[in-house]
Amino acid sequence: MTSGVMRDAGRLEPVRSVSAGRPPWWLLVSALVVGVLVTVDLFTRGRLERMDLRVSEIVSDWGLENSAAYPLVWAVTQVGGRVTILVVLAGLVGYLGWRRRTWLPLIRVLVALALLTVAIYAIKGGTGRTAPGFPGSFFFHGDGASFPSGHVANAVLMWGVARWQAVEYGLPGRLQRALWWLAVVGPLATGAAMVSLDFHWVTDAVVGAAVGILLLGVVHALDALVLSRWVRAHAGRQSA
Repeated sequence: MTSGVMRDAGRLEPVRSVSAGRPPWWLLVSALVVGVLVTVDLFTRGRLERMDLRVSEIVSDWGLENSAAYPLVWAVTQVGGRVTILVVLAGLVGYLGWRRRTWLPLIRVLVALALLTVAIYAIKGGTGRTAPGFPGSFFFHGDGASFPSGHVANAVLMWGVARWQAVEYGLPGRLQRALWWLAVVGPLATGAAMVSLDFHWVTDAVVGAAVGILLLGVVHALDALVLSRWVRAHAGRQSA
């Protein structure tokens, strides 16, 4: 498969099998509203807390953690694991850096990782919510670090960044589509697996997804305003 088509006096335009995945404004607004409303409901011990308890009771009865299915379900949780995604991203940005002679994909990944780490741990520390395996208070400062799900936020943000790079740099259509699936289905599978093993509450996964969407929008905005412009300017100075 060719990596691009010719347009505008010989400029190479990448072939896109899927969209680059920049969150539209309405999705960002929806993610913010959902995240805020769910958090407020939990702090006021509303209906969502009772829903979380009920779901936890159901999945506890399944006993997946002590069953033969545990290794498979645990493997699904690692679709959102930082190590899993960083291994894929290391290969992707390494290839692009070598073939395209650009640092931009790596810079985007590092910015996304920094934002994710700061945002997730700030919220976890601020809420202190205990995981389903811990009885008692849902907001227990000190030991609680369940809210929001870092695995789900990681899956949304980092697979989204991977998909973005594959599309922007015109990598093969199969790879673009594979990363599209991981960016869309990966967070859903990760959240479902974490909840089914009683590692997280349902609302942890929901707000984790909301945070991931918002951070993906922030990285795209920073790229448009700063990162891509800086890299292009730096490349121009080198050429001169």
